[in-house]
Amino acid sequence: MKAILFDDFGEADVLHLGDAPDPNIRPHDLLVRVYAAGVNRADISQRRGAYGRPDFGDSSLMGLEIAGEVIGIGTEVSGYRVGDRVMGIVGGGAYATIARIDYRMAIPIPATLDYVQAAAIPEVFVTANEALIHLAELQKGETVLIHAASGGVGTAATQLARLAGARIFATARADKHDDLRALGVEVCIDFETEDFSEVVERKTDGKGVDVVIDFIGAPYLARNVRCLAEGGRLIQVGIMGGTADAALPLDRVLFRHLRIIGTVMKSRPQDVKHAMVSRFRELWLNHFAEGSLKPIVDCTMPLARAGDAHRRMETGEAFGKIILLA
Repeated sequence: MKAILFDDFGEADVLHLGDAPDPNIRPHDLLVRVYAAGVNRADISQRRGAYGRPDFGDSSLMGLEIAGEVIGIGTEVSGYRVGDRVMGIVGGGAYATIARIDYRMAIPIPATLDYVQAAAIPEVFVTANEALIHLAELQKGETVLIHAASGGVGTAATQLARLAGARIFATARADKHDDLRALGVEVCIDFETEDFSEVVERKTDGKGVDVVIDFIGAPYLARNVRCLAEGGRLIQVGIMGGTADAALPLDRVLFRHLRIIGTVMKSRPQDVKHAMVSRFRELWLNHFAEGSLKPIVDCTMPLARAGDAHRRMETGEAFGKIILLA
């Protein structure tokens, strides 16, 4: 099969298309002919060496989410058959023409969606649901601040928050604001020219927001905490801005009875991942068929241009998901 390979950690030009052995199918696996694969921040971290070795996870190949057609079934699989269209999250190996996936991490593709749209769903919507609904327990009528809202998880979280009946604040570059308003954001904040904590204080009459979904980390921590209302919840999904010099206003945490919760999917035990996928599927899959949720695709590129896809993600210019066509 064809796959994206890299021989050493480094910049995007270390990625190249080559030949790799087909994956072995295990008892709980589906073997999938991949037609589209989503690009994720974790892929960039892996390429740069953040996980310590290139084969972190379930495969020596890169990539976490796929959409394609089932071409093989393990002996312990139930509920799927050859020819089914599936999307889902893999432990590596998505940047290839064939991948294996634990069938409990697979999700049937709604008939209304094509493979590109399907590849833009699993990682970001499962993550958004886990952060916003399962951990933050966002309720109708509450207010949420979503950082990096123009990214894959951000656009997914924005849509889930809208359907949950929340008032939505979001940070993004100014050129993304119209698109975010179309998804349901009430208050858009330009993080390049505005202090989001000042905007939140002004727009909430000093009360603050009930939930913050953050991907940035240390540079935002103190302001995130000061943005939270009584009983507020900060869900830390990423640390794109690093962890150094993180300042935590403990008095605010104490006297406002705040909760700070971290979540990351890649390193969780497999049974926990199964539960995360199951929660998403039960709550939201039908909404894609009905059209009340939609995958947001920034662009598509052929598999051979994986390096270009990484470069686009690194610029921060994308709105939604970048998809590789295998």
